[in-house]
Parts: sequence; structure tokens; C-alpha cells
Amino acid sequence: MRFGEKIKAARLALDLSQAELAQMTGITERSLYSYEQNDTIPRTSNLKKLAQALGVSVSYLMEESESDTQSGINEEIFLANVKNEYGSRGAREASEVLSRASALFAGGELDEEAKEIFFQSLMEVYLDSKAEARSKFAPKSRASRKPKSN
Repeated sequence: MRFGEKIKAARLALDLSQAELAQMTGITERSLYSYEQNDTIPRTSNLKKLAQALGVSVSYLMEESESDTQSGINEEIFLANVKNEYGSRGAREASEVLSRASALFAGGELDEEAKEIFFQSLMEVYLDSKAEARSKFAPKSRASRKPKSN
């Protein structure tokens, strides 16, 4: 997937317009259009702003790989959200769960759509179980706190 396609796919996965992304990053809409349509590579400071706003790594955006799928973007966004909500430890746990689940498919015959459905379900179950554990085992002051807003 090309750089511009990755930017656009990650933006759409977050349901953001170019105007909203521009406001979040301080990058002009014209520049964002150029990044998405012309594969123009931004200077380092803007690249970092984009990666942070989109919840992906700079290396993900810069690597040219044809095998990148929407699930790669979704996984990065999912892990960023888990880190925001449950900290680095929660993100490590979630990453480990996803990695172990990936091993289940080694040499398997599942198509990409079936894998995507499995991983989406797994991510939802993980978040639900973390929220349930927080409500049962966290001190009342932490359990009742509202999730951080972006």
C-alpha cells in the first residue's frame, strides 16, 4: 500500500474528514490532499503529527508493503486506544493476545475476511473484559471515572 493510501485509509478508519484531520494536526487541508492523492511525503514534523493523530506508527506509514491491509491499521488504532485507556501495560497485554491469536492461523486456510472478523471480535472481547474487570476490581474512585476523551 502506498503512503497516500495508508493516510487515507487510517483517516477513514477513524471516520475523519480531511478538514478534521487538518484541525487536529495543524496541517493544511491542501497538504493533506497532496499527501493522499500525490503520495507527497511530508517533512518529519508533519509526519509525526499525522502518525500520532491517526494512531499509527511513522514506520508503518513509511514502509512500502503491498500486503498491508485494513486490519493492520485497525490493530494499530486499537492498540493506541488501549494504551490511552489502560496504559502501556494494557497495550502490551493486548498486543500479546493479538500475536498469540495470529499464531493460530499459521499455515491455515482462512481467507482475509474471516481473519478480519475474528480479530475484530477478539479486540471487542478484550476491551469488554478490561472494562468489566475495572468495574469489579478497581477502587470505586477509579472504576467510576469516565473514559478519557480524545
